[in-house]
Amino acid sequence: MKTVGIIGGSGYTGGELIRLIINHPKLKIKFVYSTQYFGKKIYEIHKDLLGIIDLEFNKKVEKNIDILFLCAGHGNSLNFLKTNKFSNKTKIIDLSNDFRVTKQNKLYNYKFIYGLPELNREKIINSNAVANPGCFATAIQLSLIPLAKQNLIGKSIHINAITGSTGAGVKMSETNHFSWRNNNISWYKAFNHQHLSEIKQTLDELRQDSKIFFIPQRGNFTKGIFSTTYTEYNGNLNTVKKHYKEYYKNHPFTEISDEEISLKSIINTNKCHIHLFKHENVLLITSVLDNLIKGASGQALQNLNLMMGWNENLGLELKASIF
Repeated sequence: MKTVGIIGGSGYTGGELIRLIINHPKLKIKFVYSTQYFGKKIYEIHKDLLGIIDLEFNKKVEKNIDILFLCAGHGNSLNFLKTNKFSNKTKIIDLSNDFRVTKQNKLYNYKFIYGLPELNREKIINSNAVANPGCFATAIQLSLIPLAKQNLIGKSIHINAITGSTGAGVKMSETNHFSWRNNNISWYKAFNHQHLSEIKQTLDELRQDSKIFFIPQRGNFTKGIFSTTYTEYNGNLNTVKKHYKEYYKNHPFTEISDEEISLKSIINTNKCHIHLFKHENVLLITSVLDNLIKGASGQALQNLNLMMGWNENLGLELKASIF
């Protein structure tokens, strides 16, 4: 059993990570760090864990651990690691955006690898520090990578993606209050969302210089991302489907569907489903994933499995909430 420390375990991402680790056969949680909830039982905050875990939130950082997950939010991971040094034998996975972009990804004896397994599997296997991708960035990049690999993306990429309220985090704000969010929809950060930098970084690496137009939207549901991307494409639909199926055939969590897809088929799983549709000279790519699992904590655990040389599926064979 490998010992795990979690920094910032009281939010949605931290809670989902705790649930996954509890059911992972090779991991044991040693501590969950929180200054806000120090001394409280974890199940007092994550009430579904009553009778499952009896640990309290801790404000002491234990350095003698095998694995460290950082779930403290954007801007906090870098500061935390500057003041808390760990052995280079400790595997670190950061779920914030602090190390996703290459120019930010070095810190003392760690070099963070961008942790999208469907893109960087071999680099992740040989790394000791991973920067977990953003949820929108995961859905969008999985939509585009096979097309980019074949140099088939048009001059522009248009993306609309809607996310559930958990994507905004656990802290209350006007736009995730039930009375505002229910029976409502809105866009935010149009053309300027923070996940664009990591998407552009990947497309640059794949030598694609297409212009990206991205409209993120808030949905009136709790979990999931439904993303639609379209770009100019003059080829055959069956040909591009073959490219996608061939590319993802050895990636256990990304599936290409011949039928139209919806959110419920992937909620509470580490799966991403993709569907391709052609209209005239436009290719429409739809992708769906759970923003807290494949878009965050599940992908973090998937990365850890690769880093440790374990089966990529370990602890992640989850059932969807299809009804």
